[in-house]
Amino acid sequence: MSASPSAVMRRVLVVACLVACGDVAPAQQTNAAQSSETAPPDAVGAPPSVPQPLEADVISNPAPPAGVPLVAAAPGDARLPATDDQLTQRELLDRLQATEARVRELESKHTASHSTLQALRERWDKVQDPSITTVDEQTHKAAGEKKPSEKKWYDRLSIRGYAQFRWNETLNLEPGSAPAQYDGDRSIGEDQNFLIRRARLILSGDVSDHMYVYLQPDFASTPNGATDQIYFAQIRDWYGDLYIDENKVNRVRIGQSKVPYGWENMQSSSNRLALDRSDALNSAVRNERDLGVFYYWTPEPAQDFFKEVLDLGLKGSGNYGVFGLGIYNGQGGSLAEQNDDFHVVSRFTLPVRFASGQLAEFGVQGYVGRYTVLSSQLRPLGVGGLITPFNTLENGGRSGVADERVAGTFVWYPQPVGFQAEWNVGRGPALNAAQNSVEERALYGGYLQSMIKVDTRCYGTLFPFVRWTHFQGGLKADRNAPFARIDEVEFGTEWQFNPQMELTTSFLLADRTNSTTFTNPGQVSYQQFDGSVLRFQFQINY
Repeated sequence: MSASPSAVMRRVLVVACLVACGDVAPAQQTNAAQSSETAPPDAVGAPPSVPQPLEADVISNPAPPAGVPLVAAAPGDARLPATDDQLTQRELLDRLQATEARVRELESKHTASHSTLQALRERWDKVQDPSITTVDEQTHKAAGEKKPSEKKWYDRLSIRGYAQFRWNETLNLEPGSAPAQYDGDRSIGEDQNFLIRRARLILSGDVSDHMYVYLQPDFASTPNGATDQIYFAQIRDWYGDLYIDENKVNRVRIGQSKVPYGWENMQSSSNRLALDRSDALNSAVRNERDLGVFYYWTPEPAQDFFKEVLDLGLKGSGNYGVFGLGIYNGQGGSLAEQNDDFHVVSRFTLPVRFASGQLAEFGVQGYVGRYTVLSSQLRPLGVGGLITPFNTLENGGRSGVADERVAGTFVWYPQPVGFQAEWNVGRGPALNAAQNSVEERALYGGYLQSMIKVDTRCYGTLFPFVRWTHFQGGLKADRNAPFARIDEVEFGTEWQFNPQMELTTSFLLADRTNSTTFTNPGQVSYQQFDGSVLRFQFQINY
């Protein structure tokens, strides 16, 4: 049996390399090449990509030229012509073996590098909107799918996140307008440019068949009172879901999480079209979250519905149950509680699939409680001395003001045309007209939104949208709870290049109350900002 052609060629190339480096004399080239052609059977059979080391008896040397003395190599080895710059057969074999070992090492590193790059590529391809992974984890397991208890602990948890970068430009202010200001976006205003709106990192997963955890800090938070220092880390979500049954129909959520009031409030910011939530419903719960205990009932068909909506890219709000009931502090997420009263919330939503395949959702929700308003000194109507409004935490209002609302929701998912509408009414704390006391005042408002989902062959997915918002009521989470009047229209387009990146561009026509408290004599607080803003946001998912 003779050596395979690939093995022979490999050894010839190795010898050629040694010659090129000056390590082998020309006379030895012939010997090495000839010996490669007469390799014994034990050198045959190795895969071409992994050559076998040469044995001492592989190379057979021809007789030396007449008159050239022989020099003995290692015992049992053949003899080579003795010259000062020539190597013994054993030294040559050692060099060949070392070279082949180096070749195998390089091949191994190349394979490992290729495997790493391939793994990174596969991980990149799997990146998607974080809310999709969340609803997948909260859905019952399919038949045959491994239970959490059957997986290693590191296979039960997932880590992901997203970040949003913004730039806004105020295009004009109408005569008599207050300075540009927007409650949900600090980059709208004077002396502002780029802003990291959100920088989230999420760790979640089923740690057992009956326990799910969800941890989400935000690294772009700015606490109240911060002026020149921004981007602090702050808890957004930190809770555990206790599943009463393994199919995840009944669960109790304990910790800080979103309060089930308002469909848009529960929709992830990573998945929302408009850059900010409507003040009409978002003013109900500061940061959309609070610390409490919530019960959710979600039958398996509803779990599948919520999952399908997000898997299809239809901008769903996630799985917050068909029915929810909870009790929570009431002051707002990551804010200290200020009174002994709890808020109680309940929500019912009906997911519907029509015969045409169209998906829709109808819901109703409400809450009751008492809210304690924090204060900031101001000059009422811009005149007189600085005062602290009555019935705030710092001026006789520790027990809080009645805070209660009820809202309705309608969502027609974009297949490809969609509609979204929510409206709420109620009563809550708000600064009075004289700007010297916080009182219980009526509130109402909501939003209407329309959108179209356009899938392209080569350029990703486009979501043109338009939204109208109207609200009159107190902004209870702002200091002094200023009474706001908001009428605005925003239209724009979200362009999803791929699952990892998207760009939203919008134009905002605003007539809204500036919620900044001014202390300069003659300057009236809480006047109307009337103007237009050009807005951009780039989002990355990871």
